[in-house]
Amino acid sequence: MWCIQEITPEYRKRMYDILDLYAEPYDTAKPVIGFDEKPKQLIGDVRMPIPARLGKIAKQDYEYVRRGTANIFLAIEPKGGKRLTQVTNQRTKKDFACFLRMLVKRYHNAKRIRVVLDNLNTHKPESLKQNLSPEQTKEILRKVEFHYTPTHASWLNVAEIEISVMDTECTARRIPTIEMLTKEVNAWATGRNRKRKKIVWTFTKQKADMKLRKHYVS
Repeated sequence: MWCIQEITPEYRKRMYDILDLYAEPYDTAKPVIGFDEKPKQLIGDVRMPIPARLGKIAKQDYEYVRRGTANIFLAIEPKGGKRLTQVTNQRTKKDFACFLRMLVKRYHNAKRIRVVLDNLNTHKPESLKQNLSPEQTKEILRKVEFHYTPTHASWLNVAEIEISVMDTECTARRIPTIEMLTKEVNAWATGRNRKRKKIVWTFTKQKADMKLRKHYVS
């Protein structure tokens, strides 16, 4: 938020749209879901770490070896306390399309799925049309409603909060393989879902007007 220079009418329109979604009462038939992805560098140890034991802290050598990169998709339903994750090798248009298809299957009972996401070029309906069958694409677009954040306003995406939690509790450490990353992320998401961990969003349109009005331009 600190980098905001000016807020155009288009910026404000998109911001209000997302803040209106977050302010709605919880509705299982029309869930609001934040979506984002997180790159993760796979890093292994050169020397075996020494685990913590009574009276001794864990020790890990500063030297490490890079083993490539992976991607983590994350969708969070903040008021329902549900999240869906998937670890992939890349974050291509096909990967996005396949994850969205999985998301729709997870919410098969919902009438409409409102997804908040940023403006990355892969996050478009064209990604579905290029990588899924016409029937699959039609099914997804019939249920999914895209709500894009303004440019340079990823702070409006509630998924960033959940990704920060994931980093703190799970992924902000050395993980050497995509298999191990998948196992760890799945275990973390399962635990959070079991506890129905929610996100309470308190930034409203009124607070936006008070805090950001000086940046508004006509």
